[in-house]
Amino acid sequence: MRWPPWASKPQAPDQPPSPSSNNNPSASSSSNDKNILDWHAFTEPRTLLATLILTTGILSALHLHKLYLRRIPTAIDISPSYLRRRSILGQVTSVGDGDNFRIYHTPGGRLAGWGWLPWKKVPTSKKELKDKTIHIRLAGIDAPELSHFGRPAQPFGKEAHDWLTEYLMNRRIRAYVHRQDQYQRVVATVVVRRALDFPIPFRRRDVSFEMLRRGLATVYEAKFGAEFGGAATEKKYRGAEWWAKVRGTGLWKEYRKKNGDWESPREYKTRMGLEDLGTIKEGEGKK
Repeated sequence: MRWPPWASKPQAPDQPPSPSSNNNPSASSSSNDKNILDWHAFTEPRTLLATLILTTGILSALHLHKLYLRRIPTAIDISPSYLRRRSILGQVTSVGDGDNFRIYHTPGGRLAGWGWLPWKKVPTSKKELKDKTIHIRLAGIDAPELSHFGRPAQPFGKEAHDWLTEYLMNRRIRAYVHRQDQYQRVVATVVVRRALDFPIPFRRRDVSFEMLRRGLATVYEAKFGAEFGGAATEKKYRGAEWWAKVRGTGLWKEYRKKNGDWESPREYKTRMGLEDLGTIKEGEGKK
């Protein structure tokens, strides 16, 4: 049987033309038509097997791209299938406050060419980044507030923002997404690896935990919407906050001296009539 099935039947180079074909043109034409395509060849096992392998390969490649290599432009484009199941890899492009920032999604990371292929570069200008970044709210913590629209900054608000900016800006992070909120953000546990991390370089660092142990944030204490990613993580966060409070680190420095006048980020928001500064931060974070 010929392969591929649409190939014409080979003729021996030294074989003379058939007399019948020379004397009968219609017979020759009929013979050529039969040799153009052999439909029975399409039902051969090797044809069906090759078709099955090719089709499976194409569908698998499309499925792989959809799951792992399709870039997600904004938080509202994140599929519900990601929530509490998947993580997102990206590069931090801006830090809006002490507990939220934006990333440019880089699916597949360096293995997929991000950072070294010419057509896979993270934009740097505000115009290029507009509507192309994912707004992330750090899970489990509340950081002191910066000044917003005439309202004064909370003590240690600038320190928290400066530390988070230095720690994350332009770095690649992995965000374990838990849920989306009403301000077009995604609440996530964020981890980062740093080459100069002493004493173990490239160790995975939970950003929320690092802020808590440095006294740059408190455990999230809202009446609803608290998200930690699990009871074990919540316990770890509360332990880090307790140690920072005992040592008087960061915003806990004046906690004992103020005799009840100390104000947490949540209390500050309540006093200012801002239970959540999501709309303000969203306006600031479009960079």
